[in-house]
Amino acid sequence: MTETSAVIKATHLSCSLTCKDLAASIRFFREAVGFSVAATYETEGKVTTAVIVAGNCQIVLNQDDGKLGWDRIKGQGFYLQINVQNAAEVDATAARIKAAGGTLTDEPADRPWGVRMFQFKDIDGFKFGVSTPLAG
Repeated sequence: MTETSAVIKATHLSCSLTCKDLAASIRFFREAVGFSVAATYETEGKVTTAVIVAGNCQIVLNQDDGKLGWDRIKGQGFYLQINVQNAAEVDATAARIKAAGGTLTDEPADRPWGVRMFQFKDIDGFKFGVSTPLAG
């Protein structure tokens, strides 16, 4: 079935993630992945939310309060895709993540479906992919 007309007039998609250590997550996404901090919000004098951005991508990071347990699996069966402009940026992002101590779940590679990509997990276990279409 092909849907040709959307009912919702969406402008973009962002996500919100809960973090065990908000400051560490901000640092990871800024230093390892390459996002910048657009805004932070405080509750009772402590930063509890940060909005990070890279191009048109926006992620809201929230300090987890632990009420659902610290050891729960985050993002099971789900991952977020970050699209970049070219293959060099895919490779540079992977190198930055590894240099900052992050772990890739797979290395950058050209895939049969026409993209260069890799995947990684953030420090809370959320899964991400970074990709770009292959020039063809």
